[in-house]
Order: sequence, then structure tokens, then C-alpha cells
Amino acid sequence: MEADMTCPQCGCEHVYPDGSLWNCPECGYEWNPQDSDGMTAGNMAEIRDTNGNILADGDSVTVIKDLKIKGASSVIKSGTKVRGIRLVDATDGHNIACRISGVGAINLKSEFVKKA
Repeated sequence: MEADMTCPQCGCEHVYPDGSLWNCPECGYEWNPQDSDGMTAGNMAEIRDTNGNILADGDSVTVIKDLKIKGASSVIKSGTKVRGIRLVDATDGHNIACRISGVGAINLKSEFVKKA
């Protein structure tokens, strides 16, 4: 099974196991091959912003309230624009992966952003 495993989102062949999940180093997608529902890019549940707009990979969003960063003294200010988001299937509710200048790579909850 490991020899022919590819990422269901981007098709990358350089995937690796991490516990019970598999990870793709190119797109950052995580999945469980034992999962019967097979959450892939084609059938991932719709992720909506605070206004109800459907979000997609590559969209730009704006943060709608000040967000404290756990374990750091910095804050992501309201009105910060984030470009090129990536939607992820996260169990903790942080379903947007992105990079914010001055902060770095971070995950956000879609309820705290609006589509720009």
C-alpha cells in the first residue's frame, strides 16, 4: 500500500505517514487512508466565511477581529488581508491554512474571516 500511495488532492508521490494520517509535503494535505468517506478536494464539505460566502483554495480573505496567537505575544489585527489561502480538513476547527507576513504559517478558523 505504501509503494503506490499518492496524495488524493494533488497527486504527489512523495507522501509520508505520520501516525494514522498520511501527509503530502507539496500541498500540505492530510488524510486517513482507512477513512471510508475519503475526504478529497472534490468532495470536501463547503467551507464558508462569516458572511456565508463559499471559500476556495487561493482566495483572499480579511480577518474580521483581533486574534491572539496561542503561545506568542503577538496579535493578528482586524483588517489583516491574507492572500492565497489553502482549505484543509481539520478536526480542531482551524480549516484555513495560510501565511501571514510578520507572523508566518498559521491556521485560521473560517468564522473569523470574510472573503475579500
